[in-house]
Amino acid sequence: MAPPRQPWLHELVTAVQAPTVLLCDPDGELRPGGAQGIWHADVRVLSRVELRIDGEPVEPVSGGAEGAGRARFVGFVRSLDGASSDPAVRVERVRTVRAGAVDESIALTTYESIPVNTTVEVIVAADLARIGPVKSGHEPTGLAMPDVEGSSVAWIGDGVRAELVSDVTAAVSAGPESARLRWTVNLAHAGTRYMRWRLYAAVDNTPLAGADSDPEWSTPTLTAGDHRLPMLAERSVDDLAGLRMRRSGSADVFVAAGAPWFCTLFGRDSIWAARMLLPLGTDLAAGTLRTLAALQGRRIDLETGEAPGKIPHELRETTEGSNVGLPPLYYGSVDSTPLWISLLHDAWRWGMPEDQVKELLPNLEAAMAWMVEHGDSDGDGFLEYIDDSGRGLANQGWKDSGDSMRFADGEQAEPPVVLCEVQGYAYEAARHGADLLDAFGRPGTGRWRTWASELAERFRDRFWVAGSRELGRYPALALDADKRPVDSLTSNIGHLLGTGLLNSAESERVARLVTRPELASGFGLRTMSLDDGAYSPLSYHCGSVWPHDTAIVIRGLAAVGRGHRAAELIEGLLAAAVHFDFRLPELYGGDPRSAVARPIPYPAACRPQAWSAASALAVVQALLGLEADVPAGRLRLRPVRPSLVGRLRVEGLSVGGHRLDVLLTEDGRPRVLTDDFPLKVDIG
Repeated sequence: MAPPRQPWLHELVTAVQAPTVLLCDPDGELRPGGAQGIWHADVRVLSRVELRIDGEPVEPVSGGAEGAGRARFVGFVRSLDGASSDPAVRVERVRTVRAGAVDESIALTTYESIPVNTTVEVIVAADLARIGPVKSGHEPTGLAMPDVEGSSVAWIGDGVRAELVSDVTAAVSAGPESARLRWTVNLAHAGTRYMRWRLYAAVDNTPLAGADSDPEWSTPTLTAGDHRLPMLAERSVDDLAGLRMRRSGSADVFVAAGAPWFCTLFGRDSIWAARMLLPLGTDLAAGTLRTLAALQGRRIDLETGEAPGKIPHELRETTEGSNVGLPPLYYGSVDSTPLWISLLHDAWRWGMPEDQVKELLPNLEAAMAWMVEHGDSDGDGFLEYIDDSGRGLANQGWKDSGDSMRFADGEQAEPPVVLCEVQGYAYEAARHGADLLDAFGRPGTGRWRTWASELAERFRDRFWVAGSRELGRYPALALDADKRPVDSLTSNIGHLLGTGLLNSAESERVARLVTRPELASGFGLRTMSLDDGAYSPLSYHCGSVWPHDTAIVIRGLAAVGRGHRAAELIEGLLAAAVHFDFRLPELYGGDPRSAVARPIPYPAACRPQAWSAASALAVVQALLGLEADVPAGRLRLRPVRPSLVGRLRVEGLSVGGHRLDVLLTEDGRPRVLTDDFPLKVDIG
């Protein structure tokens, strides 16, 4: 008997307004099995929606998403065609997803008189399955019984209620496992007839809810010589709006990690997305910071990974079976805490109001203390991780799959693991934290700057390994339990750029390595070099391309003045975006672009994914070389020269609450277009 397999997503249409997600086939049908369905708060509240005209399916011609929360499907009813070879009866279905509700409008259009009545029928069913078992490949064993009353049908389970309400012209009936909505339509006259239904969903005692306000950021308008960048940015910002969530009872908004598997709060993912969106304003960052600070660890708990000052990894539904095997509130992340510190610092620099920053300074101090008191469990001066519970994540950096820590020969590294990029995050967090403490008159700044300096020396001594004659020296992926360098060449080293951990010569060495063909696939940055023993182009973390990973490296290259080296990586993301309809997925294959005409989808990847979508804004920031220091009254523009996307105009950025419009010429000369922009602009 074959083991359970994770369902594939790559051919499904996704529409989302978190915490509600629609997944269906490109013809609009929701067929039983796999991941298809309407999901709300990690529960599948509708598992089947199939349309029949006189008992026959519609023949599809077009279908797909039209933004984050909307999808359209068009087909024809060939059995009703007349003598002409042209189709006579068109069926158009439009689905709109809102938090807790999904609407469908069915438009039946005839272009000539057809003297018959036809029956339109929608068959619906619900299994009320939880996302954890479904993600693991376990099919639900039965269906919920529908309860019909008038023009509505309801399904009720353990803490779950789904109710589908049709328009009053439908006849609604039910059997033991499915319900039917039936309309009789007269086609004697040309024209359009509409049929509608709406699904409402509710799950009890959920820790999270949908955002009930407008997006927390400005919506930018881009025009560029390379049309791909504006199209990617527009789609990405729209998708991010669809992923907005908040904790129940709170007004603070963050973006969920991705649909459908990770439609919830993830420390690392939500932080990186908010950080990349800072050029659009600081409100999302502030909401993300406060949401995570409210859950910051207070005690030692080996089961959940909690420790005083630690920022959580994820928050899931408390209902049994919905949290993919981890505790509902889980802290198994070694990098969320330093990244939280740097997000607070960067948000302050971009203009987050000082009173809001000040409120979070106790959380900042607790997070900084965690790095030395709990993050460094063996006292060697590095941040490391190990799963003490035996039931949590074996790997607790961003590459958190069980097989991601591999030596160059393919051998797996044993924990505790000391990740290279986490030392960069920790160095940056210590210095960023010191800057904040200093600015707000708090003690301890000298201690943290000394700690950071000593960390850099330790890193320089222990992490750099000798590669081939062509590669030269490079930072190892990690240190294993025996403090041996895990010597595979990976994208992780690119995360060190811009953290300050590397000196200028080391930054140049890493900048060259991440743009070599061993790592640069032509569609973005591979997670692992194709020369390493564990490399596989469709491995989750050992050879695939993750857009956010590529964007972090692009961002780092710009920060250290090597933006010109990012050209191939930016081109790779834009080329990949075309093949994914400008909705970059969580990850895709790392095959060389010279070997494939388009990137190979990773079949189970989330799409949209928050930090993949936010990558578009990281690219824009890198192209402009945009850095803000609102407390000092300065803005810096250090663009890539010449421009990698031709003439670029970006309107609607937000710095310290002030609108910013920027023009970048083809040769890379920037100009601020906003009249009376209050900050001093330095052009580098």
